[in-house]
Amino acid sequence: MRTFKPLFLPVLLIMSMIGFDKLHAAGDLTRRSTALPDLLLGSEASDYSLSQKEYQLETGKAYQLKIIASGQKEYAFQAPEFATSIFLRKVEAGGVEIKAVTLTELEFEEAGEAEIFFVPIKPGQYRFYAKGLEGKGMQGVFIVK
Repeated sequence: MRTFKPLFLPVLLIMSMIGFDKLHAAGDLTRRSTALPDLLLGSEASDYSLSQKEYQLETGKAYQLKIIASGQKEYAFQAPEFATSIFLRKVEAGGVEIKAVTLTELEFEEAGEAEIFFVPIKPGQYRFYAKGLEGKGMQGVFIVK
């Protein structure tokens, strides 16, 4: 037992230098995202409809959310408190991949779509809405547990 003890620390150091310490990692969580139901802004039935009023999320789990504007009106999607409580991996829109630290607004001047890829990092309830159209019912909530 005495001869094992002096070798333990150097062996542990060498193993960590060649990556054995990462064997417990489950992989890059941001790459295995769960698709949420699309958020449709407006419809043929109503310019002011939202397809989803609530999203249930968990911290540490990766998600992707496609936001689709019907083109019935101009829509400016915002969720300011939510944007500061997530890790934003990227936004895809119009064939472009956008990497940013935070998301202030997605403005749709006509029909279009954008997809956001993110990981919630802080629990809470966070409002989302179409700016200026909240009174018409265009608001909902992200509930992060």
